[in-house]
Amino acid sequence: MTANLLLPITYKKVIIAAWQLINYRIQILILMIELFHSLFDWYMANLNYFTVALLMAIESTFIPLPSEVVVPFAAYKAAQGDLNVFLVVLFGTIGALSGSLINYSLAYYLGRPLVHKFAASKIGKLFLLSEEKVIHVEQYFVKNGRSSTFIGRLVPGVRHLISIPAGLAKMNLRDFILFTFVGAGLWNICLAVIGYYLYEIREEIYPYLGYIMLALGIGFTVYLAIKARKNNS
Repeated sequence: MTANLLLPITYKKVIIAAWQLINYRIQILILMIELFHSLFDWYMANLNYFTVALLMAIESTFIPLPSEVVVPFAAYKAAQGDLNVFLVVLFGTIGALSGSLINYSLAYYLGRPLVHKFAASKIGKLFLLSEEKVIHVEQYFVKNGRSSTFIGRLVPGVRHLISIPAGLAKMNLRDFILFTFVGAGLWNICLAVIGYYLYEIREEIYPYLGYIMLALGIGFTVYLAIKARKNNS
């Protein structure tokens, strides 16, 4: 009899605890959305030709920064009238070429043993590098030749590292600059078109923008965590 009387009280406590947990997580989610909104507003406010070139230069080195979070948003801002989309593509391409020249020069002057040693080191792993990745882009370069510096700019996982085997092979600098500039330019045009299209459908996606940014932020964080775990294993 006593046990039966205690059951409703126990269930009530469980329901209250569950609701408190759900409410707590909802509040955390709201705070995260507000945080990403603030970060997004700050990012868009400070996005200009210089920052586009700088971020694209970083993206083209061995530092994991996807170009998909740079050019489309700059093109979106250009569609608003704050920037010129042609200059966005130009400065993004100049930045990509600058970053690629850094990788090219390091590989050219350091040589294969030091590049592989750095990729396998703890510092290299912090940048999500690995000896396997370097070998992969080397094989890609050998298979496709000089044109790989053009084609590779359009291939995920190869794009930001293809300049390393080009430097190791001591590819002609003029050809490297030409192929890299054209390939990066074509890629940036594709990203700019996406950004412009997002502006065209802004009314449809605006109510969900916070959730989209949250999903992108979480997805990118999870991506970095998985990559770091793989490199450490």
